[in-house]
Amino acid sequence: MAKKTVIKKKKSEAVKNIPKGRLYVTATFNNTLVNLTDPQGQSLAWSSSGASGFKGARKATPFAAITAVEKVSLKAKEVGMSALEVFIKGPGPGRDAAIRALKNSGLNVVMIADVTPVPHNGPRAKKRRRV
Repeated sequence: MAKKTVIKKKKSEAVKNIPKGRLYVTATFNNTLVNLTDPQGQSLAWSSSGASGFKGARKATPFAAITAVEKVSLKAKEVGMSALEVFIKGPGPGRDAAIRALKNSGLNVVMIADVTPVPHNGPRAKKRRRV
């Protein structure tokens, strides 16, 4: 008997054209995470220092953050994005490097906002020392 060959059709992805978007950068002391979304908040692309191939202490460097942002900016250009709103969170060393890399990538940065959470009162203080 002859075998039947079944040909599966792949869903053709429509080429998206999203002119504006948001870029969320989370810079921790150990890593830098970058997430690209459309204006509604649906994720289009992401990258991190670890996903760029850095391990250990090198993940926390500004150079690692630059490579993560460059990966995401290439994807943004593929989607047809030209303007970005940037939201930065965290105290890590990749903060400033991420913004610099974005400006060099050719994308128009419309707004930069620091959304680092700041405690209003903080945790409970230690009890007073008795001598």
